[in-house]
Amino acid sequence: MTSPQQPEPSKQPEPSAVKGLAEGYAAKAGLHRTHDGRIDVLKSAGGIQGIAESILPGLVFLIAFTVTRDLTPSLVAALASAAVFTVVRLVQRRPLTQALAGVVGVGISAWLANTTGKAEDFYLPGFFTNTAYILAMVISIAIKWPVAGLLFGIIRNEGLDWRKDPARLKAYRLGTWIIVAVLVLRLIVQVPLYLMGEDGLAALATTRLMMGAPLYILGVWIAWLLTRPVPADTDAPIADQPPKPSSSGA
Repeated sequence: MTSPQQPEPSKQPEPSAVKGLAEGYAAKAGLHRTHDGRIDVLKSAGGIQGIAESILPGLVFLIAFTVTRDLTPSLVAALASAAVFTVVRLVQRRPLTQALAGVVGVGISAWLANTTGKAEDFYLPGFFTNTAYILAMVISIAIKWPVAGLLFGIIRNEGLDWRKDPARLKAYRLGTWIIVAVLVLRLIVQVPLYLMGEDGLAALATTRLMMGAPLYILGVWIAWLLTRPVPADTDAPIADQPPKPSSSGA
Protein backbone atom coordinates (compact mmCIF):
# COMPACT_ATOMS: atom_id res chain seq x y z
CA MET A 1 0.00 0.00 0.00
CA THR A 2 1.51 3.25 -1.05
CA SER A 3 1.61 6.17 1.33
CA PRO A 4 -0.28 9.30 0.28
CA GLN A 5 1.86 11.83 -1.52
CA GLN A 6 2.75 14.76 0.65
CA PRO A 7 2.13 18.21 -0.86
CA GLU A 8 5.24 20.13 -1.67
CA PRO A 9 5.86 23.01 0.71
CA SER A 10 5.29 26.41 -0.83
CA LYS A 11 8.48 28.17 -1.67
CA GLN A 12 9.10 31.35 0.26
CA PRO A 13 11.77 33.87 -0.63
CA GLU A 14 14.98 33.33 1.25
CA PRO A 15 15.17 35.87 4.11
CA SER A 16 18.86 36.38 3.46
CA ALA A 17 18.18 37.17 -0.19
CA VAL A 18 15.43 39.67 0.64
CA LYS A 19 17.63 41.21 3.31
CA GLY A 20 20.42 41.52 0.78
CA LEU A 21 18.07 43.31 -1.61
CA ALA A 22 16.97 45.63 1.18
CA GLU A 23 20.56 46.43 2.10
CA GLY A 24 21.36 47.13 -1.54
CA TYR A 25 18.29 49.35 -1.85
CA ALA A 26 19.26 51.28 1.27
CA ALA A 27 22.78 51.75 -0.09
CA LYS A 28 21.48 52.98 -3.45
CA ALA A 29 19.09 55.33 -1.65
CA GLY A 30 22.16 56.87 -0.03
CA LEU A 31 21.02 56.47 3.56
CA HIS A 32 23.71 56.68 6.22
CA ARG A 33 23.78 56.35 9.98
CA THR A 34 25.82 58.05 12.64
CA HIS A 35 28.17 56.26 15.05
CA ASP A 36 25.38 56.04 17.65
CA GLY A 37 22.91 54.38 15.28
CA ARG A 38 20.83 57.40 14.29
CA ILE A 39 20.17 58.40 10.70
CA ASP A 40 22.54 61.00 9.29
CA VAL A 41 19.95 63.04 7.39
CA LEU A 42 22.36 65.54 5.84
CA LYS A 43 24.73 62.85 4.62
CA SER A 44 21.76 60.82 3.37
CA ALA A 45 20.78 63.77 1.20
CA GLY A 46 24.26 63.68 -0.33
CA GLY A 47 25.93 66.14 1.98
CA ILE A 48 26.52 69.78 1.06
CA GLN A 49 28.03 68.82 -2.30
CA GLY A 50 25.20 66.44 -3.13
CA ILE A 51 22.58 69.07 -2.31
CA ALA A 52 24.44 71.59 -4.45
CA GLU A 53 24.51 69.10 -7.33
CA SER A 54 20.73 68.76 -7.16
CA ILE A 55 20.00 72.47 -6.78
CA LEU A 56 22.56 74.39 -8.85
CA PRO A 57 21.62 73.33 -12.43
CA GLY A 58 18.02 74.43 -11.95
CA LEU A 59 19.12 77.66 -10.30
CA VAL A 60 21.59 78.41 -13.10
CA PHE A 61 18.89 77.77 -15.69
CA LEU A 62 16.46 80.12 -13.95
CA ILE A 63 19.01 82.93 -13.60
CA ALA A 64 20.26 82.57 -17.17
CA PHE A 65 16.79 82.50 -18.66
CA THR A 66 15.64 85.44 -16.52
CA VAL A 67 18.59 87.52 -17.72
CA THR A 68 18.75 86.48 -21.38
CA ARG A 69 15.17 85.32 -22.10
CA ASP A 70 16.90 82.94 -24.49
CA LEU A 71 16.27 79.23 -24.00
CA THR A 72 19.34 77.76 -25.73
CA PRO A 73 22.13 79.47 -23.71
CA SER A 74 20.14 78.91 -20.52
CA LEU A 75 19.98 75.16 -21.19
CA VAL A 76 23.68 75.05 -22.08
CA ALA A 77 24.52 76.85 -18.83
CA ALA A 78 22.47 74.33 -16.82
CA LEU A 79 24.17 71.39 -18.55
CA ALA A 80 27.60 72.95 -18.01
CA SER A 81 26.95 73.42 -14.30
CA ALA A 82 25.93 69.75 -13.98
CA ALA A 83 29.03 68.66 -15.89
CA VAL A 84 31.27 70.67 -13.57
CA PHE A 85 30.25 68.48 -10.64
CA THR A 86 31.29 65.38 -12.58
CA VAL A 87 34.72 66.89 -13.13
CA VAL A 88 34.94 67.83 -9.44
CA ARG A 89 34.16 64.24 -8.43
CA LEU A 90 36.78 62.96 -10.85
CA VAL A 91 39.36 65.23 -9.23
CA GLN A 92 38.22 64.14 -5.77
CA ARG A 93 38.23 60.48 -6.88
CA ARG A 94 34.74 60.07 -5.48
CA PRO A 95 31.95 57.88 -6.95
CA LEU A 96 30.43 59.45 -10.06
CA THR A 97 26.98 57.87 -9.77
CA GLN A 98 25.16 60.87 -8.33
CA ALA A 99 26.89 63.40 -10.57
CA LEU A 100 26.33 61.34 -13.73
CA ALA A 101 22.69 60.82 -12.80
CA GLY A 102 22.42 64.57 -12.42
CA VAL A 103 23.94 65.18 -15.85
CA VAL A 104 21.58 62.66 -17.46
CA GLY A 105 18.58 64.20 -15.68
CA VAL A 106 19.52 67.73 -16.70
CA GLY A 107 20.23 66.49 -20.24
CA ILE A 108 16.75 64.98 -20.56
CA SER A 109 15.16 68.13 -19.16
CA ALA A 110 17.18 70.33 -21.52
CA TRP A 111 16.33 68.16 -24.53
CA LEU A 112 12.61 68.30 -23.74
CA ALA A 113 12.58 72.06 -23.20
CA ASN A 114 14.58 72.61 -26.39
CA THR A 115 12.25 70.32 -28.36
CA THR A 116 9.04 72.02 -27.23
CA GLY A 117 10.52 75.50 -27.03
CA LYS A 118 8.91 75.97 -23.63
CA ALA A 119 11.18 76.94 -20.73
CA GLU A 120 8.81 75.45 -18.16
CA ASP A 121 9.26 72.00 -19.74
CA PHE A 122 12.75 71.94 -18.23
CA TYR A 123 10.98 70.92 -15.02
CA LEU A 124 8.46 68.50 -16.56
CA PRO A 125 10.50 65.23 -16.22
CA GLY A 126 10.63 65.77 -12.47
CA PHE A 127 6.87 65.38 -12.28
CA PHE A 128 7.01 61.95 -13.91
CA THR A 129 9.85 60.85 -11.63
CA ASN A 130 7.93 62.11 -8.60
CA THR A 131 4.79 60.24 -9.68
CA ALA A 132 6.74 57.01 -10.21
CA TYR A 133 8.13 57.21 -6.66
CA ILE A 134 4.62 57.78 -5.29
CA LEU A 135 3.25 54.72 -7.08
CA ALA A 136 6.17 52.54 -5.98
CA MET A 137 5.77 53.56 -2.33
CA VAL A 138 2.00 53.11 -2.32
CA ILE A 139 2.44 49.63 -3.79
CA SER A 140 5.06 48.82 -1.15
CA ILE A 141 2.55 49.79 1.55
CA ALA A 142 -0.22 47.71 -0.04
CA ILE A 143 1.92 44.55 -0.21
CA LYS A 144 3.23 45.11 3.34
CA TRP A 145 6.82 45.78 2.32
CA PRO A 146 6.86 49.52 3.10
CA VAL A 147 9.89 51.34 1.75
CA ALA A 148 10.55 53.05 5.10
CA GLY A 149 10.92 49.62 6.70
CA LEU A 150 13.38 48.43 4.06
CA LEU A 151 15.49 51.54 4.51
CA PHE A 152 15.27 52.27 8.22
CA GLY A 153 15.18 48.61 9.27
CA ILE A 154 18.65 48.10 7.87
CA ILE A 155 20.01 51.20 9.60
CA ARG A 156 18.48 50.11 12.93
CA ASN A 157 19.87 46.58 12.55
CA GLU A 158 16.34 45.19 12.58
CA GLY A 159 16.93 43.41 9.28
CA LEU A 160 13.51 42.16 8.22
CA ASP A 161 12.36 41.16 11.71
CA TRP A 162 10.12 44.22 11.85
CA ARG A 163 7.72 42.48 9.44
CA LYS A 164 6.93 39.89 12.12
CA ASP A 165 5.78 42.61 14.55
CA PRO A 166 2.40 44.16 13.61
CA ALA A 167 3.23 47.33 15.55
CA ARG A 168 6.55 47.82 13.73
CA LEU A 169 4.94 47.06 10.37
CA LYS A 170 2.24 49.64 11.10
CA ALA A 171 4.87 52.21 12.10
CA TYR A 172 6.87 51.70 8.91
CA ARG A 173 3.74 51.94 6.79
CA LEU A 174 3.01 55.27 8.46
CA GLY A 175 6.58 56.41 7.84
CA THR A 176 6.23 55.54 4.17
CA TRP A 177 2.97 57.51 4.00
CA ILE A 178 4.86 60.53 5.36
CA ILE A 179 7.33 60.34 2.46
CA VAL A 180 4.43 59.85 0.03
CA ALA A 181 2.78 62.97 1.47
CA VAL A 182 5.96 64.97 0.77
CA LEU A 183 5.98 63.81 -2.84
CA VAL A 184 2.27 64.51 -3.29
CA LEU A 185 2.71 67.98 -1.80
CA ARG A 186 5.33 68.73 -4.44
CA LEU A 187 2.85 67.94 -7.22
CA ILE A 188 0.02 69.88 -5.60
CA VAL A 189 2.15 73.01 -5.38
CA GLN A 190 4.22 72.75 -8.56
CA VAL A 191 1.86 71.40 -11.23
CA PRO A 192 -0.43 74.48 -11.16
CA LEU A 193 2.66 76.70 -11.50
CA TYR A 194 3.80 74.64 -14.48
CA LEU A 195 0.38 75.00 -16.12
CA MET A 196 0.75 78.79 -15.87
CA GLY A 197 3.47 78.58 -18.51
CA GLU A 198 6.26 81.11 -18.57
CA ASP A 199 4.34 83.34 -16.15
CA GLY A 200 4.79 80.75 -13.43
CA LEU A 201 8.36 79.80 -14.29
CA ALA A 202 10.08 81.81 -11.56
CA ALA A 203 7.71 80.52 -8.88
CA LEU A 204 8.01 76.96 -10.22
CA ALA A 205 11.81 77.08 -10.16
CA THR A 206 11.83 78.57 -6.66
CA THR A 207 9.45 75.98 -5.23
CA ARG A 208 11.41 73.22 -6.97
CA LEU A 209 14.51 74.36 -5.10
CA MET A 210 12.73 74.72 -1.75
CA MET A 211 10.78 71.47 -2.06
CA GLY A 212 13.73 69.47 -3.31
CA ALA A 213 16.49 68.47 -0.89
CA PRO A 214 15.27 70.62 2.06
CA LEU A 215 11.78 69.09 2.03
CA TYR A 216 13.21 65.61 1.44
CA ILE A 217 15.43 65.98 4.51
CA LEU A 218 12.49 67.13 6.60
CA GLY A 219 10.25 64.29 5.40
CA VAL A 220 12.86 61.59 6.05
CA TRP A 221 13.59 63.02 9.50
CA ILE A 222 9.90 63.04 10.47
CA ALA A 223 9.46 59.49 9.13
CA TRP A 224 12.51 58.39 11.13
CA LEU A 225 11.13 59.88 14.35
CA LEU A 226 7.66 58.39 13.86
CA THR A 227 9.06 54.90 13.28
CA ARG A 228 11.33 54.77 16.31
CA PRO A 229 10.95 51.52 18.27
CA VAL A 230 9.22 51.93 21.63
CA PRO A 231 11.89 51.53 24.35
CA ALA A 232 11.48 48.60 26.68
CA ASP A 233 10.02 49.36 30.10
CA THR A 234 13.01 48.89 32.40
CA ASP A 235 10.87 49.42 35.51
CA ALA A 236 8.62 46.44 34.77
CA PRO A 237 9.08 43.52 37.24
CA ILE A 238 10.77 40.40 35.94
CA ALA A 239 8.49 37.41 36.39
CA ASP A 240 11.21 34.83 37.01
CA GLN A 241 13.22 36.99 39.42
CA PRO A 242 13.40 35.29 42.87
CA PRO A 243 12.28 37.30 45.90
CA LYS A 244 14.97 39.06 47.89
CA PRO A 245 15.78 37.48 51.29
CA SER A 246 14.48 39.25 54.35
CA SER A 247 16.96 41.54 56.07
CA SER A 248 16.00 40.03 59.43
CA GLY A 249 17.36 36.66 58.38
CA ALA A 250 14.09 34.96 59.41
